[in-house]
Amino acid sequence: MKNNKQLTKKIIAGKYKGKTLKLPSKTTTRSSKAIVLESFFNTLQFDIVDAVFVEVFSGSGSIGLEALSRGAKQIYFMERDRDALGTLKENIAQTDPSACEVFGGDSFENINTIIERLKKAKTKAYFYIDPPFSIRAGMEDIYDKTIDLIASLPVENVTMIIIEHMSGLDIPQKIGSFSIKKSKKFGNTTLTYLIDENME
Repeated sequence: MKNNKQLTKKIIAGKYKGKTLKLPSKTTTRSSKAIVLESFFNTLQFDIVDAVFVEVFSGSGSIGLEALSRGAKQIYFMERDRDALGTLKENIAQTDPSACEVFGGDSFENINTIIERLKKAKTKAYFYIDPPFSIRAGMEDIYDKTIDLIASLPVENVTMIIIEHMSGLDIPQKIGSFSIKKSKKFGNTTLTYLIDENME
């Protein structure tokens, strides 16, 4: 029997507080837990205001839209799954579509377009990377590819990189020009923050 109940979550704070976001089907994407989301935005606090924010595996876009609600000026969303893309666009329509840009397709390819945009604008961005857990079929190498993606990011266009990952995963202390600033564990999920190692 198919369960047609629509899963939702609300924006926690800011300009769009209380707006209900739809979540795509659980089989293709994972929604970030509220506790993870809250901790992340407590860490960034007001740094997010007027910032550029890139959500690499967007799903419903709940992280990017939360950032928008809290004052980020431009959000780039990246999502491959077709159902999730539809949901993402519906969610964006409830906020400020002019501040959002969606890149459908392979995030590992689309990241280059976003980097070009940032270089052209001579601006930095926060990169929030929440890859599908590698236990999913066809995703066995997802973390290796994610590490390569991070290593390829140009330092001059990165404020901070945040990876949401399985707690059992060992993230290298140093990836390209970036090093781990801190990690915070929430049960099965961990947030790891990376910054330009010369900024330490």
